[in-house]
Amino acid sequence: MTGAVLLRGCRSSIPTLVATRTLSEADSAGLVARYGIPTVASRRVPGPELAATAARELGFPVVVKLNGDRIAHKSERGLVRVGLSDDAAVEQAAGALLAAATPDDGAVDLLVARMARGAREFVAGMSRDEHFGPCLMFGLGGVLTAALGDAVFRLAPLDVSDAADMLDELRTQDLLGAFRGEPAVDRDALVDILLALSQLAQDEPGLAAVDLNPLVIDDGAPVAVDALVELYA
Repeated sequence: MTGAVLLRGCRSSIPTLVATRTLSEADSAGLVARYGIPTVASRRVPGPELAATAARELGFPVVVKLNGDRIAHKSERGLVRVGLSDDAAVEQAAGALLAAATPDDGAVDLLVARMARGAREFVAGMSRDEHFGPCLMFGLGGVLTAALGDAVFRLAPLDVSDAADMLDELRTQDLLGAFRGEPAVDRDALVDILLALSQLAQDEPGLAAVDLNPLVIDDGAPVAVDALVELYA
């Protein structure tokens, strides 16, 4: 089982001299969703008025993000608005986000998404090592990813046993059980996400990396509320 090999250096495995490009969040989410990875319900719209319409269709509260192929780190630039609960708030946020776009961002639009609710966040991803090939990662997500460094790595391809072992090796096991009134995490669903990432890496040789961060645990079920796909240019 090649997936049983632990690879600690996966997060920096893409050679720095290899050119890559990112897909927009909307296109990234669409790609991983085709492999069965659960993503938060969303709508892609060009402007504030249609953003409000999309929000009503999805149901408040919602999140609005600036969306574009060159926008990889939205939170650091303040390009995400959360907890929007009515038309006026959505339209105001949408206008401000479009106004914040720079020429370097290229073509942009808006992504309106249902706001997932959950106290726990994990991260799953794939990066392609120049020597070993695709490597899968699972760990604590959100703002805790870098701070706690609780992550497990395996080389692809994974089987069910490999993926289950990744969950078992997470140091913070308590977060996978019942937590603050929320049910235990659906481990089978997390295993399926890791297997989907493994299959995606095998099917798409031009794929350099995938980042699902965070995977929010909503009533026990993991859902990717942000996805970033990086391709070789």
